Amino acid sequence: MIGPVMRAQPVVCTGGDVSPRSRFDRSQLINGSFAIVFLVLSVVAVTTTDSFLTDDNLTNLLRQSVPTALLSLGMLMVILTGGIDLSVGSIVALTGVMAAGLTADLPVSVAMALAVAVGIACGAVNGLLVAWFRLAPFVVTLAALTTIRGLAYVYSETPITPASAGFLTLGTGSIGPIPFATVIVVALFAAAWVFLTRTTVGRAIVAIGGNREAVRLAGVHVPRHVLLAYLISGFCAGVAGVILASRVGIAQPSVGIAFELNAIAACVIGGASLAGGRGGVVGTLGGVVLLGLIDNLLTLHDVQSYWQQVLKGLIIAVVVLARRREDL
Repeated sequence: MIGPVMRAQPVVCTGGDVSPRSRFDRSQLINGSFAIVFLVLSVVAVTTTDSFLTDDNLTNLLRQSVPTALLSLGMLMVILTGGIDLSVGSIVALTGVMAAGLTADLPVSVAMALAVAVGIACGAVNGLLVAWFRLAPFVVTLAALTTIRGLAYVYSETPITPASAGFLTLGTGSIGPIPFATVIVVALFAAAWVFLTRTTVGRAIVAIGGNREAVRLAGVHVPRHVLLAYLISGFCAGVAGVILASRVGIAQPSVGIAFELNAIAACVIGGASLAGGRGGVVGTLGGVVLLGLIDNLLTLHDVQSYWQQVLKGLIIAVVVLARRREDL
């Protein structure tokens, strides 16, 4: 019953009288431009540094991209519904310190599972307030950002070193040259692609962002699907927090500040519309790779971190402007 609604969604969510074919061509042109930017940056990285193609740097690049990839995947689910989740960075901090702290009394696997469960609970609270109480996602998750960050400091004002050496395996171990964490990311992205493109629930989440009322009239329980999107975002943030603490070897309540910007940027670069209803897993992964390459290139050239933040902000603004052309 919801199939026709979702097939009609791309037309409903856009304005103007531009034909779908013209809009598709424009989208392909923009995607091609980002691919060219990626190739140019890759060439610059290879030709201006001696260490870019070394095994250590590439492995480090894969590991450092994991938190952004996981947060972007969860953020994509929320953005597709027309929402936003600004609390993911704080969830990373809370779940990280909890996972490390709980290893003092519990087995590592149980401690990590409980920390991820806390991330899911945070997503559930956000989802309930947005879906059932119809509060603005920006306001709800901004409040959650502050609240959850405070809870991280309540749990521990100082960094926590995990009690068990096995805690580091998830973040630092590898299968051959591929880090464990990267394998987890690939598996979750593959599962998310199947979920959004091959399941009724996943297609409904996309359709809600395109036309919420039409989806409701088609018989879809909208609040339940919106809640699911925030649950997935909380889960991804929880996994990211655990993996980050495991990789670094110490969990800090201050970690994760501005992580949500990276996640939003990756989604937008990948073609997601902040108005909802448009975006995909493959594009988001491309956005993560591009941001990771930019970060790595700036680090190799010793660009100071605050200039990196300036650059990321400009990238988001430029990409949003470019993607806006798709709807004109």
